[in-house]
Amino acid sequence: MYQLAEKLFPICRSITGDGVRKTLQILQQECPELKIYEVESGTKVFDWEVPDEWNIDDAYIENSKGERIVDFKKSNLHVMGYSMPMDRYVGLEELKSIVYTQKDQPDVIPYVTSYYCRRSGFCMSENQLASLPEDRYHCVIKSELKKGSLTYGEIILNGETDKEVLLSTYICHPSMANNEVSGPCVAIELAKWLKSLQPARYTYRIVFLPETIGSITYLSRNIDIMKKNTVAGFLLSCVGDERTYSIVESRYGNTLADRLLQNVLHYHYPDYKRYSFLERGSDERQYNFPGVDLPVCAVCRSKYGEYPEYHTSKDDLNLISEEGMRGTVELMKKCIHALEHNGYYRVKCLCEPQYGRRGLYPTVSQKGSYDSVRALTNFVAYADGTNDMIDISNRIEVPVEELILIAEKLLQNNLIERIDRV
Repeated sequence: MYQLAEKLFPICRSITGDGVRKTLQILQQECPELKIYEVESGTKVFDWEVPDEWNIDDAYIENSKGERIVDFKKSNLHVMGYSMPMDRYVGLEELKSIVYTQKDQPDVIPYVTSYYCRRSGFCMSENQLASLPEDRYHCVIKSELKKGSLTYGEIILNGETDKEVLLSTYICHPSMANNEVSGPCVAIELAKWLKSLQPARYTYRIVFLPETIGSITYLSRNIDIMKKNTVAGFLLSCVGDERTYSIVESRYGNTLADRLLQNVLHYHYPDYKRYSFLERGSDERQYNFPGVDLPVCAVCRSKYGEYPEYHTSKDDLNLISEEGMRGTVELMKKCIHALEHNGYYRVKCLCEPQYGRRGLYPTVSQKGSYDSVRALTNFVAYADGTNDMIDISNRIEVPVEELILIAEKLLQNNLIERIDRV
């Protein structure tokens, strides 16, 4: 995953353009099931419209000696995203009017965009801007904004049922590691693993979208089937550092995805951070919007907007690690494993079954001899058809993966039955 991140990191991505295509082509080499789609500029998508396509070849600022003080080819964050072409000479004061800095972090280059209002601009550190002398500066942006298309990627891994699990991530940020490339790297790794599970119980829909306009566009094409079939969804964002785990809840915090994430994190990563939907900021906004109402939570390590390197040049490859991304993969594997086995269970006899003759219970009674079967008997006590496995796990304080093994024993002995209500 880290090697893939190194390939993706230098690419100048935006909400449209060749950077997105190149990114998806690299991901497609990793997972050939990925299909790439184009949606023409001007296409109406709900209340929005697919914008013109933006591409950039080069940009720089030179001083009067011809020295480049800003060079797009050294850091693509130096140019405001979606900047219009420019070639003009300016003095220091005018230069300051088109340069963006992060004043509270004077040593970073900020990430700045202007997608839907046409303007041009550069970005540099506050320290660099403050050090510039009076001079005549040559400002050049070699970009193009014209009719084209928005590009996105999709992997569909069919399961035993039409019911779906959504994994969503975005591919629209330039050189930032945690806030961009970690998500696609984790999603591709999960896609490879999910292929080995086939046929799984659920169908898995894995999408790689430009943030906001991409999810809106994708929903405009797929909302009916997604509303009909989605049982849980997870937005993967900022999943490559090692600081913590975080979730952003769905709109009411009560979906299967919410309950599942909170359960798994409680038992395996109890120091995780939980944010309400009021603190949303990525594509969970669109998936949870009234009328869409998909059961989607955001999954992060350090949540977007909450770590100091966010949307700056400090969000580089040093911030993420193989261990950080691998941890997110393992978290999602635990969630998917629990989801695949989740269901409502009902005991098939009245009063407690005779476990002993089935080899499920000690045949010698002594103080302490029942401790080893306490989880099994507690599971049965709540297997009344109204609780799913996550409910029972929360109630009896036993991790879901332990309950899966218990349920398999009870099913083999014909003591419980599974009622698929999800």
